[in-house]
Amino acid sequence: MGEIFLGLGGNGEDQHLALSRANRHGLIAGATGTGKTVTLQGLAESFSKEGVPVFVADVKGDLSGIAMPGSPTFKHADKLEGRAKELGMDDYAYSDNPVIFWDLYGEQGHPIRTTISEMGPLLLARLLDLNDTQEGVLQIVFRHADENGLLLLDFGDLTALLQWANENASELSGKYGNVSRQSVGAIQRQLLSFEAQGADHFFGEPALEIDDFLKLDENGRGFVNVLAADRLMRSPKLYATFLLWLLAELFESLPEVGDPEKPSLVFFFDEAHLLFDDAPDALQDKIEQVVRLIRSKGVGVFFVTQNPIDIPEEVAGQLGNRVQHALRAFTKRDQRAIRAAAETFRINEELDTEQVITELKVGEALVSTLDEDGAPSVVQRTLIKPPRSRLGPVSDKERAIIQSVSPLAGKYDEAVDRESAEEVLLAKAEDAAATAEEVAEQGEEEVRKRARKSPSIWEKAISRGTKVAAGGLAGMAASKVLGKKSRANPVASGITSAAGSIATDLAGPIAGRFVRNLIGGLMR
Repeated sequence: MGEIFLGLGGNGEDQHLALSRANRHGLIAGATGTGKTVTLQGLAESFSKEGVPVFVADVKGDLSGIAMPGSPTFKHADKLEGRAKELGMDDYAYSDNPVIFWDLYGEQGHPIRTTISEMGPLLLARLLDLNDTQEGVLQIVFRHADENGLLLLDFGDLTALLQWANENASELSGKYGNVSRQSVGAIQRQLLSFEAQGADHFFGEPALEIDDFLKLDENGRGFVNVLAADRLMRSPKLYATFLLWLLAELFESLPEVGDPEKPSLVFFFDEAHLLFDDAPDALQDKIEQVVRLIRSKGVGVFFVTQNPIDIPEEVAGQLGNRVQHALRAFTKRDQRAIRAAAETFRINEELDTEQVITELKVGEALVSTLDEDGAPSVVQRTLIKPPRSRLGPVSDKERAIIQSVSPLAGKYDEAVDRESAEEVLLAKAEDAAATAEEVAEQGEEEVRKRARKSPSIWEKAISRGTKVAAGGLAGMAASKVLGKKSRANPVASGITSAAGSIATDLAGPIAGRFVRNLIGGLMR
């Protein structure tokens, strides 16, 4: 059975994490400076080596070093090498890991985007901190967009549709129920405030394809997907909602695999308390449901937090693999946390777990994992293994080099702004104004004889396909000049674009509604 070496237990036995039990989730907890990040880094590189892709949020900026090998000139290299020798790691050597950098803002990695439609009104309502009435109005706005073929892709689309709803509140009320301008105005104000925080970068196209998180390199190692989250942490609700959306997307996109020999993906959720802070009970119930169900998709979720009582009991009860670093008993809450953490472990008669938690040194932890039968192992005081990659951030130059050779280079880096709700509503308004002028000048009967102003779905599709083909031909010409090869066929791409355009215009709103219903089923 495949397993990951964690460290050396106080009983003199190696402590391991079984790969077949890694999708039973886990917890890495401990006070600031006790070694949580180093433990996380060591786990991530071990999963990668075993061919398991990893997703991790880099909230402090120092996890990016996992892309580079450690160095004997590092100021603490002697401690790392000494620990490896103490643990009997005869094969210990510095090494790098295959890494893909991501960033919601597109500054330190590939942008991550989703569309307004894919996010849906439920998560948006939480993101915007809407009350029940305002959430109901947002639901109606989405319903109107679905029924009228209006694609909601970015903030501009939602802003335009809310403006239309404000001007046509009575029409919406007559069809769907009460829609007040006050509620629409409140949503608009929240949207403006949220846009000012840079959240608009998260919405648009090209939207993220979940399969891009599941890549292996040419040596069969799983890519470590590192999300630059230092700036994102300034908007904690966006951070938590984004990761919750990502879990829901993984749940919807991945097939059922039961309990595989190793996970499809391991997801590290740092600063996990932010997911649960101020979350209503109903939302916490659904987070618990997502965590429970996503196990069958082969995804392991590891929550990383300072205090284990930050995780609600319903979720904590599902975390079978635990690494508990030191906690400090400065307050009564700290004392409760220590007691609660000690009580979650399988008893070791030779260990006063509650006392040991306060005595653990940096790089030590209490470890208990699930065995092949699914039972938790007896807790052991453990010396945690040192990572082989760099402890500390990559430089800007190193990051740029890694980005340049990324398997996703060029796929997400440029935003695409195609025709959607904002453009359709603007065109309709312009058409209405122009038609009114023509009627006044020529009369209604004469105006009815002319062709329609707005192009049909088919006309738009052909136009888009032609542009893609032309762009592809230009790209091939440029490739010859630059000496680069392109595998794309511009004519085929044009045909595909036209077909995709038709499919999106016809089915997009329906498909979007279907996906949102799946997420909504989890979130409600």
